[in-house]
Amino acid sequence: MDKPQLLARLDELGLELPAVARPLAAYQPAIVGGGLVFVSGQLPLEDGELTAVGPTPSAVPLERAQGAARRATLNGLAAVDLALDGDWGRFSRVVRVGVFVNSDPGFTEQHLVANGASDLLFDVLGEPGRHARAAVGVNTLPLGAAVEVELVVEAAVSGGA
Repeated sequence: MDKPQLLARLDELGLELPAVARPLAAYQPAIVGGGLVFVSGQLPLEDGELTAVGPTPSAVPLERAQGAARRATLNGLAAVDLALDGDWGRFSRVVRVGVFVNSDPGFTEQHLVANGASDLLFDVLGEPGRHARAAVGVNTLPLGAAVEVELVVEAAVSGGA
């Protein structure tokens, strides 16, 4: 897949590759090492604002949490784009996705929230978007976000990266 194909697929889905979210602390959005791109945890930010805040399901219903996971994953793809210098010809596949869900006590459907991330990756990337995954409930996330998503992507190394 090259970048024009990626952008065309996103357009078909009514999506755009966003600008990379500025780090909120002392970290990089993504780092390339050993043929892998490690994407830092991404929040469901759109135009610098969180799209979902608080625990699921009391403050954020399940469907909205899935949408937040989808948005955070789209932000993750933007970080991959940055790490690959826009060269999606280097992209091989998504290896692993970690989804952290700000959860009420007793909430046990983190896996359904994580489907928002997994479904987006498959919808955009096809078979190379299938991955291993962890879906974890937590009692809070940075800025009170409902969801945080991290990615590990396999990509060809270029130019000493």
